[in-house]
Amino acid sequence: MIEITDVIKRLSLEEKVSLLAGQDFWSLPAIERIGLRSLVMSDGPIGVRGTGWAPDDPSIALPSPTALAAAWDPELAETAGRLLGQEARRKGVHVLLGPTVNLQRTPLGGRHFECYSEDPLLSGEVAEGFVRGVQAYGVGTTVKHLVGNDFETDRMEVDVRIGERALREIYLAPFERVVEAGGWGVMSAYNGVNGSPMASNGRLQDEILKGEWGFDGVVVSDWRAARSTVGAALGGLDIAMPQLENPWGAALVSAVRSGEVPEEVIDDKVGRVLRLAVRVGAFDDLPEISGGLDGDRVAHEVAARSFVLARNENFTLPLEPAALTRVAVIGALAMDARVLGGGSAQVSPPHTISPMEGLARALSGVDVEYAIGADPRPFLPALHNPTEVVIGEHTFTVDPAAVRWIGSLPGGLDKDVVEGLRLITTYTPGVGGEHTFAVSGFGTFRLSINDKILYEGTLHPPGTGRADLLLSPREQRVAVELTAGVPARIVLEQTIARGAGHSVATTLGHRPPAPDEDGMIEEAAALAAESDVAVVVVGTTEQVESEGFDRTSLALPGRQDELVARVAAANPRTIVVVNAGSPVLMPWSSSVAAILLTWFPGQEAGAALADVLLGVTEPGGRLPTTWPRAEADCPVLAIEPVDGVVAYDEGIFVGYRGWLRSGKTPLYAFGHGLGYTTWHYEEMAVTATEAVVTLTNAGARAGREVVQVYVSAHASAPERPARWLAGFANVEAHPGETVTVRIPLPPRRFQIWDGGWQTIAGEYTVAAAHALDDLRLEAPLTIS
Repeated sequence: MIEITDVIKRLSLEEKVSLLAGQDFWSLPAIERIGLRSLVMSDGPIGVRGTGWAPDDPSIALPSPTALAAAWDPELAETAGRLLGQEARRKGVHVLLGPTVNLQRTPLGGRHFECYSEDPLLSGEVAEGFVRGVQAYGVGTTVKHLVGNDFETDRMEVDVRIGERALREIYLAPFERVVEAGGWGVMSAYNGVNGSPMASNGRLQDEILKGEWGFDGVVVSDWRAARSTVGAALGGLDIAMPQLENPWGAALVSAVRSGEVPEEVIDDKVGRVLRLAVRVGAFDDLPEISGGLDGDRVAHEVAARSFVLARNENFTLPLEPAALTRVAVIGALAMDARVLGGGSAQVSPPHTISPMEGLARALSGVDVEYAIGADPRPFLPALHNPTEVVIGEHTFTVDPAAVRWIGSLPGGLDKDVVEGLRLITTYTPGVGGEHTFAVSGFGTFRLSINDKILYEGTLHPPGTGRADLLLSPREQRVAVELTAGVPARIVLEQTIARGAGHSVATTLGHRPPAPDEDGMIEEAAALAAESDVAVVVVGTTEQVESEGFDRTSLALPGRQDELVARVAAANPRTIVVVNAGSPVLMPWSSSVAAILLTWFPGQEAGAALADVLLGVTEPGGRLPTTWPRAEADCPVLAIEPVDGVVAYDEGIFVGYRGWLRSGKTPLYAFGHGLGYTTWHYEEMAVTATEAVVTLTNAGARAGREVVQVYVSAHASAPERPARWLAGFANVEAHPGETVTVRIPLPPRRFQIWDGGWQTIAGEYTVAAAHALDDLRLEAPLTIS
């Protein structure tokens, strides 16, 4: 048994401080004489990247966090967490950097696919399940980003002004829930809150998190968020990451010796790091956990359970395979599935099943035909062809032709000796004509096809910052005539500055000969007209939803709206699959037969989609966010800082709370989602501690229902939302079966923050609901 206090006494000041800062991009140093191994961290709310991003060590890619929240099921979130805990152990990772519980305050947030919901209760419940699952494998979590990092614009410098009541009831609430559940880590945000940068925010990190909530874990900075030696040390930060531009090290040792930072402050931080080390097995190996989870199965289940059937006119879905002879699958994203969001959430999955592939497999006896229709991607997709990657003496194969990593290099190569890489492939075109190839990434490139150099140059100007290199890649296209059936040898060479090999992102893009934009839409409409049903896959791109920037519009990029309208006019049985991580506008919603929201669905995307469309699995999702008809209807929209400040003037009226106050009707309300059966809510009994709801599956199929409980207060003061989510539960039943579910109503559901948590006595109405705008049963309740 490790006695942390005794271990701290054995350490010199320099050794103590060394444990509080990254030794490289992802890890803390080992101290062999006390038996402490290096603590390794990794990105990964949907997968475990490890210390690199190398495609020769792939990572299971689960659906996006918005998808996980759409399942409204903490037990499913726990299963997802257990899978990632298992993956972390496999990759030698001790701490997973997630989950993200920042609130979806405005739908323009570019990173909202990585957040759960616009509601703090739903976010906290899902996050608790996820954390419980990861930590069951002896892997730490770091719930992030404390706090107010609800948008990306100017995130490094902006100051977010949040009133105390909104801070407590809305923005801190999911963090508090995870801390209460025993989370081992918290990540502090880049932004400031109420005048103080979060990495140095003593009131939030020391007084509230560690003091009031009793948090005994570590507070780690977002990467390069710690920019002050003394301020961060006194402001509650425990670990400053990464090594690059770190303000601690020798500077912190000097600050302690000069008396600016008391050594007992350092000892507290070191104690927290050592406690984490004990928990994750960095002193003594943790026992192996038997009964490993099947990553493909979990990814498939989460995807199908997350899909939200938003519209289903005339029972278009599920499709009956026996009644189909020809199916049109349309859209660039039907072939090139967008399965995860951009930035820290990216991993390299072992495989990706596209919607086209999934449907073609499932409908083996049906003519399934494809048309691109409209292509919203500003960059060409990676060439789908086995491609050899050569780095020094290390060689591996990728398909598609894209490589990227941050941190460790493939094959354990030394970044200081790697000066470049090559992608080599032989591509045999199925169609002749003008093919377009593209180079994207950062560095200096040379592209040759059949030994002819077609491009040679550098994509980014000198001096471009690291963040811009990673989050804002550039592209160069070239055109070449190829003959059908005749192989072409393609070589892409990249030169890397010595020592810069820790960050690489390189793609060999390709587009075969195709009609122009008008021709592609005409082709898709013609195919739809000749088919029994048309499945149109639309969505956002990595240049729309990603870490590092916010959205400028909720409209689908490119000509996708026009495509849907044309296809729907050609075939009334048009099903639209929306492949986006957060809300988009759907001006064609009333003219299509069905709408299925699939988020970023992970590596099993197409297989799960086929199961849901064909009725093998019921779409289990309910909206964790409100989807608007028009941007102007959103109660909170603008993100741009004013004089370096974003003021949360709406207070507690975030998400559906704001929609209810505004009186505007969204396209689809919070909690909305259809299934393949019908539920009758029979009766509800309510006490001050729980709601007991009885309901019957009145349909012809087995199904699942998310019973949502909302509370509203009769008194108008203090100001409160028209109603708010108080609890929820999943139920399953066979046709004709009646089930009863008990949903707790903790005291917090009837409290507000007013210098402390205050119970507001009076009359309330408790409603059992299918969605926020679909209340099924109501009962009065008196709180004294």
